[in-house]
Amino acid sequence: MFFQQFYFEGLGHASYLLGSEQTGEALVFDPRRDVDDYLEQARRKGLRIRYSLDSHGHNDYLSGVTQLAARTGAQALGSATADLGYRHRALRDGEQFEIGEIGIEVLHTPGHTPEHISLLVYDRDLGADEPALLLSGGALLVGDLARPDLLGGRAEAEEAARALCDTVRDKILSLPDHVEVFPTHVAGSLCGGSIGSRLSTTIGYERRTNSRLAETGAPERFVERCLRPDALPAVPPYWRRMRARNLAGVEPVTLVGEPPALQVEQVRRAQDEGAVVLDVRAPEAFGGSHVPGALNVGLGSSFATWAGTVLPEAARVVLVVDRPEDVWTVTWHLLRIGYDPPVGWLAGGMTAWRAAAEPLEGLPQISVGELHDRVVAEEVNVLDVRQPAEWSAGHVPGAAFITGAELPARLGRVPRGRPLAVTCSTGYRSSVAASLLAAHQDEPVLNVLGGMTAWRAAGHPVEVPVGAAAG
Repeated sequence: MFFQQFYFEGLGHASYLLGSEQTGEALVFDPRRDVDDYLEQARRKGLRIRYSLDSHGHNDYLSGVTQLAARTGAQALGSATADLGYRHRALRDGEQFEIGEIGIEVLHTPGHTPEHISLLVYDRDLGADEPALLLSGGALLVGDLARPDLLGGRAEAEEAARALCDTVRDKILSLPDHVEVFPTHVAGSLCGGSIGSRLSTTIGYERRTNSRLAETGAPERFVERCLRPDALPAVPPYWRRMRARNLAGVEPVTLVGEPPALQVEQVRRAQDEGAVVLDVRAPEAFGGSHVPGALNVGLGSSFATWAGTVLPEAARVVLVVDRPEDVWTVTWHLLRIGYDPPVGWLAGGMTAWRAAAEPLEGLPQISVGELHDRVVAEEVNVLDVRQPAEWSAGHVPGAAFITGAELPARLGRVPRGRPLAVTCSTGYRSSVAASLLAAHQDEPVLNVLGGMTAWRAAGHPVEVPVGAAAG
């Protein structure tokens, strides 16, 4: 049996290629939209991708199931309880099928979503009756469980949490300790509140160390913990669009055109016609000078999440990059989360923009020492854009709190009347948020370098919300 995990840090996503060494047939589980990695590895190993499927309708990225079908003729599989809009073979709870020496048992594992399935895999060369590994999707994560609150209001979330409790108790904890567990949502995903850093685990290890599993004997306590608002990260706006597209069937990507290099006057014209200038340089570079009205999402491991937070749906994007080779990296980041390729990029970067004597804006960067002095002097308002658990662990005294994910919908709730200092953990998320705020208000906006990490290191006072413990 051939088995390989593909980890994509930017989405906290893992996908899997499972292949028979006897027949050369292979299955891809939870593929992302850019499928070349799977095709390249299958080619290298002499495998033919025969099947592809998703564990559930994903909220955080666009699936590659229909892309693989278009590229390889692979048969799409899917949960029998899912309302899928593309041609597929339905898999029912308890169903078993073979790929050469590989046995696969389908487990209906609802909770994260109602239609969720996991695959229990048997290596017949090693033993016909003992499962070897579990492709768990979001049913069981490393040190955590996937959140059940994404598909409705409080009543729906409670129902999903009860289903998750049943799944864990009846389907997961009944498996032998030796079974290796390979989740889809891994470190970096917002589909869990405290996912561990390792990319796989075992049933036995989770049974002994994952405190969430121990609570299945008390369903109401389990439900309450699943839905604690301070333990769940806020999710970006683009997530609301992903699940419906995945269930309907993502339109396959054909030939992606080369995003053209644009001259300064072409960028200015595109912006005048409604295009969004997306500057993917580091916060310090963006702060020094940028195209007026540009948004800053630094190219790094969190790029996709934050681009999907601040870019409007169906945005036409013009890029400002440090290096021309970054254009294609950004293009695929955008395609994975449902945006069209950029309409172009600024040839020559900010050097060309400045040389053309075009208007410039800056985003002032301040140290935590300067922030402390200005807070004491009551010269600034402070906005914290971190996640709820981070806020609960301590923040700048007197700060307001709006998670970065919720900020685009809550711009009217931002403190007014003074310059606004925006802080996060280190300065990356706050630069994203500050660029969005600066594009929508006239009052000065400041980015706090080093964020709460530097604030604590400097020994400045920390305020903890009532009822929370300082971290």
